[in-house]
Amino acid sequence: MLKTCRLWCLGPGGSPAALRLLRKNRGGGGGFRGARRVSTSWSPVGAAFNVKAQPARKELLGERQGLFGVPELSSPEGFHVAQEKALRQAESLVESACATPLGPQTVCIFDQLSDALCKVADLADFVKIAHPDPAYREAAEEACRNIGTMVEKLNTNVELYQSLQKLLSDEKLVASLDPETRKVAELFMFDFEISGIHLDEEKRKRAVDLNVKILDLSSAFIMQTHFPNKIDKHLLPERILYNFAHDGNHALVTNLHAESSDDLVREVAYKVFLYPNTDQLNCLDELLSNRDHLAKLVGYPTFAHRALQGTIAKSPEIVTQFLEKLSEKLSERTVKDFEMMKGMKMKLNPQNSTLMPWDHPYYSGAIRAERYNIEPSLYCPFFSLGACMEGLNLLFRQLLGISLYVEQPEKGEVWCEDVRKLAVVHETEGLLGYIYCDFFQRADKPHQDCHFTIRGGRLKENGEYQLPIVVLMLNLPHSTSIAPPLLTPGMLENLFHEMGHAMHSMLGRTRYQHVTGTRCPTDFAEVPSILMEYFASDYRVVNQFAKHYQTGQALPKNMVSRLCESKKVCAAADMQLQVFYATLDQIYHGKHPLKRSTTEILKETQEKFYGLPYVPNTAWQLRFSHLVGYGAKYYSYLMSRAVASMVWKECFMQDPFSRAMGERYRREMLAHGGGKEPMLMVQGMLQKCLSIEDFVGALVSDLDMDFETYFMDS
Repeated sequence: MLKTCRLWCLGPGGSPAALRLLRKNRGGGGGFRGARRVSTSWSPVGAAFNVKAQPARKELLGERQGLFGVPELSSPEGFHVAQEKALRQAESLVESACATPLGPQTVCIFDQLSDALCKVADLADFVKIAHPDPAYREAAEEACRNIGTMVEKLNTNVELYQSLQKLLSDEKLVASLDPETRKVAELFMFDFEISGIHLDEEKRKRAVDLNVKILDLSSAFIMQTHFPNKIDKHLLPERILYNFAHDGNHALVTNLHAESSDDLVREVAYKVFLYPNTDQLNCLDELLSNRDHLAKLVGYPTFAHRALQGTIAKSPEIVTQFLEKLSEKLSERTVKDFEMMKGMKMKLNPQNSTLMPWDHPYYSGAIRAERYNIEPSLYCPFFSLGACMEGLNLLFRQLLGISLYVEQPEKGEVWCEDVRKLAVVHETEGLLGYIYCDFFQRADKPHQDCHFTIRGGRLKENGEYQLPIVVLMLNLPHSTSIAPPLLTPGMLENLFHEMGHAMHSMLGRTRYQHVTGTRCPTDFAEVPSILMEYFASDYRVVNQFAKHYQTGQALPKNMVSRLCESKKVCAAADMQLQVFYATLDQIYHGKHPLKRSTTEILKETQEKFYGLPYVPNTAWQLRFSHLVGYGAKYYSYLMSRAVASMVWKECFMQDPFSRAMGERYRREMLAHGGGKEPMLMVQGMLQKCLSIEDFVGALVSDLDMDFETYFMDS
């Protein structure tokens, strides 16, 4: 998952640098008491992730540095210093933007302004949720609010807007701009206009008020999606009470308990957790209505039209066609999948064999488990974290000429001793950027796997390149006294996925940080990460690193075969469920006022686009947190997977280590960030124009492929 703070104005290769490499673990292989023997020889990267971090001598004795090497952030109070510095710099740049003669320099100043605010806002956005020290989290939260206030001022600065408007209305000047500069100027103008700055004073004030209200409603909605629902304990059979937390005479239901083997537990959890909440229903109605009002105020027929500007899909009409055609192609397969699930339910619970929505996750999993022996514990010994990191290192080196080196962080540079710092180095271009790996479980750490942009890359005024910095946050197990951190197949896939985002950030060598790396349309941003999942499932790739941490034995090919084949079991029904979610999202953000209540729309859409019956007195949409962050763009996961599938099959399936294809991938897709139209990047990679049928066909064909075709022999 992607996490990039994209406020307004926020939203060639690096030079070689001396690397302080962590060499103390070079060649190390042991270190775990109780292991029979360890025949695996880990590289420095592998050792750094397989062995528990030890404080370096300089960390114990040296002066304390700031978070991410930012001097001001050696204490929580430093956030105030950093934000004040950024705000002063922003005020100076606003003056420059309004006074400088119109031309490419105008866009450069706007980007400097974006960069000054992003350097604090992006960093604070991460720290406020991930730092273990409450004082740092509170200081970061305050910095986010103060930068947000500055952004609101910029959104209403007519003089600033007019300087950009004059540039873009001068045809001769626009023609003199290079494509990337023109694209960035247009993006800044779009950011301005969706805030209503081009309107008269009264309408502009309404737009500002709507934006504020939408932010408040979004926060309230997100918060409520996680709240438990309660039910009187006396209403539940005593035998299932232990599955739920208790609050006095009530049982608390905090989630859907989708993996429970007890049908009744899943049914109760579904009906209680999804029981309608009047306040949350009103909050969603208000959120959707205000989004619609704002979109119409700034010149769009619906919020979806506004949200899809500049995406691969371009319009809600195309998204709807895509989803409808995909649903049509999936229809027969989905029916067969549901029949299989129904058969499994009848086998395990013949007294109640009607298939219901709470059954889908459990019984599809039961079918996979019965057909394929894919117990995660069988795979974990082959997927030590160090081995997986070395696998990524080998893959990137062969595909892109890139190596990962472990650096010892300075005292105070990281927020937890478990965080590892990686330097990303190209064989000829030198240092490209840094990845901070916050991989291990800890108390109060968010459970979602995420990629955060901390600092975007850009060409600085002195001609040097500002190196990008990102954080990858996962929730992996720690090493033990007898074993290194061992990953399940799902954890391995997530690691590769998030590293795909990181490589996008490292290789997006744009002139402007406003479009650096993953700062691009949502339906394109997920392509590099999903593509990495295909590499993680290819035996030729996995075979390079998946070795038993004790014996050194390679992961047998048939185990990879079973794992990959299992993913296709009930995959049509899983994809159909995503079509339902994406369609619901489009309807909610389409024409307003809505013809029916959000719950009635849910019922109707579920019956048309899913296939399992709506359960009376439930309101699943009130738990659909993606309506906030992915409003009108939930389809992006499906479209990104379609693009990734096409790129894999046409460019990498024959040879996953092809340097020629790796270079084309970097040149056509990764290098531009959001500075080029996404469809042009996709077409440049695939070297052909694409239709909706191509996207649909790519997704459906993934359900068909047999093992020997999909995973070609080494």
